[in-house]
Formats: sequence, structure tokens, C-alpha cells
Amino acid sequence: MDETVNAGDIARLADVGRAAVSNWRRRFEDFPAPVGGTASSPLYLLRDVESWLRRNGKPFRVSPAERLWTQLRTVDDLRLGEALAAVDCDDETFEFLHERYLEAHSRLLNPTPPEVVEVVLATTDGDTVIDPACGTGGLLKASGARTKIGQELDPVSAVIARRRLPSAQIHTGDSLRHNGVREKADAVVCDPPWHDRAWGHEELVGDARWTYGLPPRGEPELAWLQHCLSLAKPGGLVAVLMPSAAASRRPGKRIRGNLLRAGAVRAVMTVQPGRDLWLLRNPVGRAPDHIALLEAPGPIDPNTRVLDLLDDDVDLSPSRRSGTDVSAYLTAQPAFALPALPELRVSASVPMTTIGELVRTSPGEHVVTSPTGATYEINPRKVDPDFLEGVLRAAFARTPTGSTRLDVRRTQVPSLPLEEQRRYGEAFAQLKALEAGVEDAATLVRLGYNGLLSGQIRPA
Repeated sequence: MDETVNAGDIARLADVGRAAVSNWRRRFEDFPAPVGGTASSPLYLLRDVESWLRRNGKPFRVSPAERLWTQLRTVDDLRLGEALAAVDCDDETFEFLHERYLEAHSRLLNPTPPEVVEVVLATTDGDTVIDPACGTGGLLKASGARTKIGQELDPVSAVIARRRLPSAQIHTGDSLRHNGVREKADAVVCDPPWHDRAWGHEELVGDARWTYGLPPRGEPELAWLQHCLSLAKPGGLVAVLMPSAAASRRPGKRIRGNLLRAGAVRAVMTVQPGRDLWLLRNPVGRAPDHIALLEAPGPIDPNTRVLDLLDDDVDLSPSRRSGTDVSAYLTAQPAFALPALPELRVSASVPMTTIGELVRTSPGEHVVTSPTGATYEINPRKVDPDFLEGVLRAAFARTPTGSTRLDVRRTQVPSLPLEEQRRYGEAFAQLKALEAGVEDAATLVRLGYNGLLSGQIRPA
């Protein structure tokens, strides 16, 4: 079987950015010719790529898992999921293949970003967790719950989820039309399919789950939200990812109002541009007087009166209602200070080397991570870790597009003795702290603007 790789695979094997691979294609006439794929995503024979990398002295490594992935990639894209589900391998290798599968079909599968997964799970807890639109099991796998239950419409994704979560209950089918989950959970988490206008409005008009109102045809997210609430125990926590527009669209205002009056809404938190996390609780007891509207992930501190939200719009958008601008500015202002600049001076010319040569001649077990997440294992007795981290950050900072246009291993850097590297490392660390301080300053300025504009703060 002829194993093939795309540009992303080659970049990963050679530990460079994808743009570096594109550059090789343009600059080197002997770079392997595509054997398949498309004009925008060509495929190359792995053996040809291996030979070319060796001839040009570019370090690379093809692990057994990578080689297995290249074999899977020979399958037609529409059947790649089925091929993955059928692979006979250990759990660690399967997770590696699953990650590559998500990368290859990111637009189709739309996996929940890891940073968003962390926020979702940080807001829920309990022994039992349910995800009624579990995909390949990302949220369930990351959860620490003892009992995990999911349902997934796509049969292939459901099979993959079962493979990744052998002790979980994974049902196959349409959760809204044919709910297969009979248990109630301490916590329900969900990243439902958005904007699905064929969600079953006509068939489900009289459904018992619509406690807070029949979801309008164009508001499937509110159907998913009520479905998730129906799966939670009394007092159970619910975390549902929603498009930001769902917090303010007029057709959904009646349901939003009913959720507020019942005490079901705890918080609405913006986790990414255009994406909010709704935190709810299956109501028990008296409804709270305040909920939290947060423009960024953070502590769930109620900051907005429910009574103020029950107007003609019932707008739960964090960007319009959040009171965090004022408190954040007033809290940060007294303690804010920019770190000092490092003292630098003109230097005589010094001998140069490359980052690749620096790493190659100093192998070890100390790990330094680049801004793109690539790792370099060095001996700290030969290369100062702060120096290497600094030159990596500097290399990416000097290009407007960062890692996408830079073969970082070829970057020229000063060739210095260890003691001098440490001095450079201290200067790099100071610049890194200053960079973070400048970012904090920009945030503080934005908070000040918002507070003054809203009239909630004024000059002293």
C-alpha cells in the first residue's frame, strides 16, 4: 500500500510550519510531485518525502502511529471515520489517530476546542454526566465523572465514541426526536449542532420537555437547552454552548424570560467570539435575584439583577449587560505597573549559529516549548532554557504571521557560551514580562473606556 501525506503531515514530521513546506515546494525543483489529493490539499508519497528530507538534511521522525495514520489516509475521505473505528490498536495510538481524524475533518466534525472543554467542565461536577450530542466523545472523555452517558446522531461518530469510552453508555440516534437516555444526571454538558432548522419543530409541538415554551422553528438551540434541562436531576447542573445571538434574538425572548423567572439560568459566559456558555440548574427552591453575565471565563459571581433583565428584550448578552468592566478596572488600577525594560547596549558582531544546530548539538531531557507548541529537548548544561525560549519567541515575533511563514530551525541566533546565554535569557525574560504587561495595559484601557462610556465610573 502506497502511504501518502499532505502538507500538514510533512510539517509535523519535519517540525516546521505549513508555510515552510509550501516554500520547499516553490524553491526546490526536486521536491516530490503530488500523486493525488486536490490543488489546495495535494498528497505526496511518504517514501518520496522521506527520501527528500534525508537528502536535504532535515530532521524528521515517522512514528508507528504516524505511519498507521498515513495508511488510513489512503481510504476515501467519506469512509475515513469507518476505517478509524475499525483500527485494531492500543488506546494511546487510537487517541493519536482520532486527533488526526479531527484535524482532517475539522469543518465537518466541528470539535469543541480544548480550551472551551476546560471551561465547560470547570463549571459542572457530579458522579453522573450526560452529553446528548456527544460527537466522538470529547466532552465525556475529559469529564471526571464516574458514570458517562452520551447520544450521537452520526453512527460512525457514535462507534468512535464507544471505542474511546468503553465504560460509557453511548446511544445512537436523534436526541430531540428519539431520546435514548432514560437516566437523570448530576450534570449535563452539550455542544449541540447549531442552526439546524430541521430539528423536528412540527413533530415535537406538544413535547413535555418544552417546560419553558415551544422553541420557535428558527431557535433549535433553545430546544437543545430545554432537552438538556430535562436530563438533569432536580438541582442538577447544565452547561450548553450556544451561539451568542441566542441570548438576544426576539423569537426566543419568551423562553428566556421563563427560564429567568423559574431560576433556571445561573450565568451566560462568552467563551469565544460568537460563542457563549449557558450555565443552568434544574430549578429547586427559590429563584435567585441575580445571575452572572460574563464577557470572559471566570468566577461565577452574580453581577446582574434578574428584574433588570425582564424587559421587552430579555437580552442576556454578556457584552451588553456585564458589570465586570467597572469592577475589573477599579480593582486592577491601583496595582497596575509595567515591568522595567532590560538594559541593552550596542554589541560588536558575534559568531552566529541556527536554532536547529543549537538543539541538535545539545540533546537532553529538559523540554522547551515554542510559541506554536513544538517542543525541543535540550541539555540545560549546554544550552540555557531561557535563552532558547527567548530566541524562539523572538524568531516568531519578527514575522507578521508568526509560525506560518517561518522555518524556525534555520533562524540565525548568536553562538554564545553558557554564561552569556544566561544573561541573554534574563533579558528575554524581562521582555516577555513587558510584553505581558503591555497586553494587560491594553485590557485596562478597554475597561476604562467601557466604564466611562457607560457612566458607571468617573474621574476622581
